[in-house]
Amino acid sequence: MKPSLITVCDTCKREGWDPEADPRTDGEKFAEMIERHAAGVPQVRTRRHACLMGCTHGCNIAVQAEDKIAYVLGRFDPSEDSASGVVDYARLHAESATGQVPFRSWPAAVKGHFVTRLPLLPVGRDPERG
Repeated sequence: MKPSLITVCDTCKREGWDPEADPRTDGEKFAEMIERHAAGVPQVRTRRHACLMGCTHGCNIAVQAEDKIAYVLGRFDPSEDSASGVVDYARLHAESATGQVPFRSWPAAVKGHFVTRLPLLPVGRDPERG
């Protein structure tokens, strides 16, 4: 089983973010929560990245793994429940041979947060046939 990687946009700022009240961005807070929930989950890795360019969908994350379909999710509140759901989904993504997780298995916290699905790169394959 290949591990899945959660990439967290640590520069995401949700509407109403006030740097005077808290200088940490919503993305930084969400990244900290996801990292905490992923600690000790061997099939899930995390990393932070500046700007995933989904600013109208903040807080944003991507779930990826080698030779699997990738997903971008957004519109999260930086909450423990959301972070836990993201990690649970990434674990299911890792356990799937293709990266596809049946809807009935999705954690409630990720439902309604999918922005896009990215197919595999056609490395060594005919790009017309996927």
